[in-house]
Order: sequence, then C-alpha cells, then structure tokens
Amino acid sequence: MSQQKSPERHNLQRQILYTIAYFVITLASLSAINLWLLWPNRPQPAPYSQFLTAIDQKTVSKAIIGETKVIWTEDSKEEARLFEADRVPGVNEEQLIKQLHTIGAEFTGVPPDTFWSTLLSWFLPILLLVAFWSWSINRLPGATQVLNFGRSRAKIWDESRDKVTFDQVAGVDEAVAELREVVDYLKNPQKYTQVGGRIPKGVLLVGPPGTGKTLLAKATAGEAGVPFFSISGADFVEMFVGVGAARVRDLFRQARDKAPCIIFIDEIDTIGRTRAGARSPISNEEREQTLNQLLVEMDGFDSSAGVIIMAATNRPDVLDLALLRPGRFDRQITVDKPDLKGREAILKIHARHVKLAPEVDLRVVAARTPGFAGAELANLVNEAALLAVRKGREFVTMADLDEATDRVMAGLERKSRALNQKEREIVAHHEMGHALMGMLLPYADPVHKVSIIPRGTAALGVTIQMPLEDRFLLSEDELRDRMTVMLGGRAAEEVVYGRVSTGPADDLQRVTDMARRMVTQFGMNKELGPLALEEMDGGFQGEMPALTRRQYSEETARKIDLEVQQIVKTLYDRAKTLLQAHEKPLREISQVLLEREVLDGRELAVLLDERGVKRPVTDI
Repeated sequence: MSQQKSPERHNLQRQILYTIAYFVITLASLSAINLWLLWPNRPQPAPYSQFLTAIDQKTVSKAIIGETKVIWTEDSKEEARLFEADRVPGVNEEQLIKQLHTIGAEFTGVPPDTFWSTLLSWFLPILLLVAFWSWSINRLPGATQVLNFGRSRAKIWDESRDKVTFDQVAGVDEAVAELREVVDYLKNPQKYTQVGGRIPKGVLLVGPPGTGKTLLAKATAGEAGVPFFSISGADFVEMFVGVGAARVRDLFRQARDKAPCIIFIDEIDTIGRTRAGARSPISNEEREQTLNQLLVEMDGFDSSAGVIIMAATNRPDVLDLALLRPGRFDRQITVDKPDLKGREAILKIHARHVKLAPEVDLRVVAARTPGFAGAELANLVNEAALLAVRKGREFVTMADLDEATDRVMAGLERKSRALNQKEREIVAHHEMGHALMGMLLPYADPVHKVSIIPRGTAALGVTIQMPLEDRFLLSEDELRDRMTVMLGGRAAEEVVYGRVSTGPADDLQRVTDMARRMVTQFGMNKELGPLALEEMDGGFQGEMPALTRRQYSEETARKIDLEVQQIVKTLYDRAKTLLQAHEKPLREISQVLLEREVLDGRELAVLLDERGVKRPVTDI
C-alpha cells in the first residue's frame, strides 16, 4: 500500500519527533546537571574496617551514621576526603558513639527511609517528566491529535449559529420533496411505525460538484431540529491501519448518544470505493477496513434508533455495491444542475442581501447561464457585487452581472498580457472565425460575445455562445455544427494568412474527442454503423463521461481512426469554404474587433447585416 503523505500527516509526524526530542534532551540535561553537581562530593566506597582504623587514628572529623551505611570525612595532611561504607545495623553502636565523642568528631544519625519517602523519591521525577511532556504537547499546535487517533473528527453543526432550512434551497425541488419525508420521520416517527413502515437508514445524495448536496443535508437537519454530525470521507483515513475503523466506531457511538440525529459524510467515495476485486484490482487495506467497519455499523442499528445517515458523492459509479444495497444507502437522490426556473430561484436567494439596480432582470441572467450549478451562481452574484464596488457604484447593474458571468465562464481578464500587433491580428481573425461560424450555421448556439482580451491561464481570446434553452439531447446535425464552430478559428487563420498558428490546439483536441465519441459511442458514422465500441465512465465530474476500455480489434481501431479523420476533415473543409465565401466580412469585422476588443452578439449581428450577410446558411 503506497499512499502519498498529506501536509497534515507530515506536520503531525514532525510534532511527534519534536516532542520526543524535547523529552530526551531534557532528561539528558537533568542527568548531566545532577552528575556535575554531585560528582565532586560523591563519597568513595571503602570497607568498614577503614572507618574503625580512622577512628583509632583520630582522623575522622565528621560522620553520618545511617541504618545500613556510614559516611565519614577523613582529614589528612593533604586534604579532607569523603568515604562511604556498609555496616551491620545494631552492632557496637553505643561503643561507636563513645569513640566518636572521645576524638571530638561531629556525628549525626539518619532516620530510616519510610515507604512514602521512598515512593516520593521515585515518583516525583517521573511526575515532573510527564508534566513537562504534557506541556510540550500543548505547546505544539495540533500535537494533541497524537493521543486522539481513534477519535472521530466529526463536527457537530451549531443550529443556533447558522440555521439552514429548505427555504434557503432552490432549484432541486424533487430532492427537497424526498428529504421532507426524512424530516417528518425524525419529528413524528410513530406515524410510520404504526403502519409498519420503515424509514430508509441511509440517504445518498449524488450529483455534480456545486449543486448543493451539503446544503441539502444541513437544511434537513435544520428543519428537523436535530444534531447534525458533519465529516468528510478523507477524515477517516490515516497513515496507520485501523485508525479509520476506530473513528467510524466512535462516530456512531456519539450519534447513538445524541439520537435522534443526522450523520452526514461528505465525499463518501473516498472511503466507499469498490474493494479489491474484478472491478478494482488495487487494494488499500486501511480504506477497506474503514469501509468494512462502516458497513458493520450501518447493519448494527435500526432506523427506529433515530439516526439517519446521509452521504454525498459526485462519483456514484465507483462506490462499493455492498454500500448501495437495501438496508444501507437504500435511497439515492439525484441533485442535478438547475434548469432555467431553478437558476432564477437560486439567483434570487443569493441576491437577497445585494443591492440591485432597478433594471436588473435575474431571469435574463438565468437564461444566460445554462449549465451553471448553484455554487457557480452564488459566485456570479458575489463577483458582480465586487465589480460594482470596484467601479464605485452603490448598486449592482446588469453590466456587472454580465461581466461576472464572463469571469465565471472564461476566467479573469488579463490585460497585462501584452501581445504584439501581429499576434493581436491573428487572435482577432481566429475569434472572428469562431463567431462567424456561430452566426452562420443553423444549429449553432447564438453568439453572446467575442473578445480578444486574454482570459484565464491560456486563452488569448474567447468566443462565448449562449444556448437559448437547456438541452439534454443533441442531434448529429447539432454536433456537426458545434464542431464546425470549433474549427472556424483555424480555418480563418488559413484563409487570411495562408498558414496556421499554435492557437487552435485546444480546438483540435476537443473536435477530435467529439468526433471519436460520435463514432464509438453514438453510432453516428457510415463505415461502422450503430455500434457502441467503447464503454463510458458514468461519473459526474466531467461534462461528458470519460472513455474507458475499448472492446474492438486492431482492424476496427484502424477503421475508427479513418472515420474520425474523415469527419474532422469534412467539417474543416466546410468551415473553410464558408469563410472563403465571407472573407471580406471576416477581414472587415476583425478590424472592428481589433479596435473595440469586445463585441457582443447584437453588435456582431448589426455588422453582418450592414454587409449584407444572410443568416443562417443552410446550403453547405
């Protein structure tokens, strides 16, 4: 099992090493100090007969008589020396005292050690070392986690601080309707038990990132008024095998103590992935132990205990089948991206505390943002508010919302990226090639804006198209028109300059990918016919599912390559022919774009109408 160390684990290991180092250094320092202080006065061992001889010679100046030992100072001409000898208790003690008194030596007795004094002499140094170690632990941020590996990291959401209800959720009406039943059960469980009904133990929220899965879980807890345990799947996994399973046990123990309550596990695919086998040959012992413990805990209690498990993922295809069977996560709720009505409702929620200008129409903004998730719409409203403040306005205008839409879709403007005049001209003709294809082709989405201002990390210009409505199916003609628009930039460079640049690289990659899907997934080809030749990875993370295993021979692969090549070449020739027929408008409007840097769809339509360009073109 090979796992990459996270920064948190690395810091924790470093803190452990620091604590051990402090402990060793302190112990060594105390021992050295003790040795340095006591070594010069340490008595030398000697036989008891030497003590008696020293008394006879009257060289003993001081003596300490203990129960089993005697320590004396023996004076000589050179120096006074300290000796120590063992003695038998109770033998000649009176005579010994008389002899010491006779020679004028100072002597004292040592009381016998008691149990408590012996215990204290051993326990006090250990206590001091433990206290110092505890102090060192508390001085290091996060080091207390060393002692709490098996404790759950779930956070109990404070309802009084930030209560969320279904009124703050929009665009996912079907999901809300399903979750209201869970809320009703938590409030009135007897209504279901009287008729023999059983509420689902687990509710799995599946959908693309940013659609509001976590918000839905918080709203469910807020509506029910019950404790809400929130934890990420990554919080269970550690570098030590068995820690994740211990945290699962601790989480469910806390939940039972707080019942009725809701446990929410975000990104459950982190621990819920398919275990090693035919579907997943790679084994991870720590993750599998954590998953096994989660399955055991979900089987170990019934829904009448009042503990509802909710989880969220954007990768339902990788989850272990045992996790999805009835009795565990037996209800799956899809939280998809909102439609036009849902986007408008979401925008209204996020614009509640934003000062909007009277002319702002959120329905228009919703129409311009197809495919946006709730998180992206929230970011759009916030970006618009920041833009209004930056420009010194007291209200957010439609212009701010329009610019914020472009920022979210295409990235930030990078006017500091200086292009020379030749590069600006190439970019202008390239983007105008895209825009003209979008204006001329009958099945292309309408052009919203074309710009030669660099955006994001790589784009030197951008052509933004806005569909008139949400689309769930695309015909072959629509796919071909989309691909022709993508190829319009490269075709425009070749028509105007007779050569091409490196700018169309991303366009070619997307066109090639779409053409391959047409052949291998959609059956939109003449040579191979309606066959599904490649499997799709049905996750939510990408706009389109990713290709996985190929199920065809080398000969079929060669035919696929030829068919893809033929589709792309045909559409490129189509784009090139269209632009050659409209070369004059292409050059003239590109010059206008160079001067203005940005043209919206209405301005572009006016420029085409002034030059007598008929739209759309259907005969090519």
